[in-house]
Amino acid sequence: MNNRMNQNHHRKKDERAQKSFRVSDLPLEERPRERMMKLGPEALSSQELLAIIISSGVAGMPATSLAQILISRYGSLADIADVSIDELKKEIKGIGIAKVARLKACFEIARRIENERINKIESINKETKITSPDIAYHLIKKNLVSYKKEHFFVICLDSRNRILGIDEISTGTLESSIVHPRETFESAIKHHAAKIIIAHNHPSEDPMPSEDDIGITKRLREAGLIMGIEVIDHIVVCRNSFLSFKEKGLMP
Repeated sequence: MNNRMNQNHHRKKDERAQKSFRVSDLPLEERPRERMMKLGPEALSSQELLAIIISSGVAGMPATSLAQILISRYGSLADIADVSIDELKKEIKGIGIAKVARLKACFEIARRIENERINKIESINKETKITSPDIAYHLIKKNLVSYKKEHFFVICLDSRNRILGIDEISTGTLESSIVHPRETFESAIKHHAAKIIIAHNHPSEDPMPSEDDIGITKRLREAGLIMGIEVIDHIVVCRNSFLSFKEKGLMP
């Protein structure tokens, strides 16, 4: 009788321990929220960001584990965003209505932000002419200065320097963008551009070009000569300043 009571006592104790397990039980340096406050959201993995949104775990499973299950099941944040509310509740044990609501709300906010950025680009007056680097800077600045990583854009122009379109080509790291001629000139061909201006931001707020910036410009200029689409300038964008390769005599 006593043995049975002891077993029941220990089982209930274990159950209480499981139910009370939270991300806050992790060492301080491993908690996603604390890591984000210290290092910034860019430093966190997708799993950690999801764990912050999920907020709390379930019996024996912290929010980080639930986040990992989501990523393992669906593969990427984009794929998770496409999953219906009903499927999330049904397929993922421990994901209740509150957690699903937070997830779907965050994904919807991200979608609306992206649409707002696209709409800003699409609302540009197509009769605007780029007659100086200053005009190009002010045109593209609003799309770039808020980014914490480097983003690379292409401004497509006709033979009279009128804007045909502006496309984001790539996103890089905190210090460099990843640019390939293929994607750059796909945008130019799509808009039937006669010439292009390339632009990217420096989150460091120092507009001086790096060796990579100079090398990318040279490769794109060479590719443009082959394609018959001239790269007429490269603008490095910061919040309160910019650098024009053309003005500085850096166009190869």
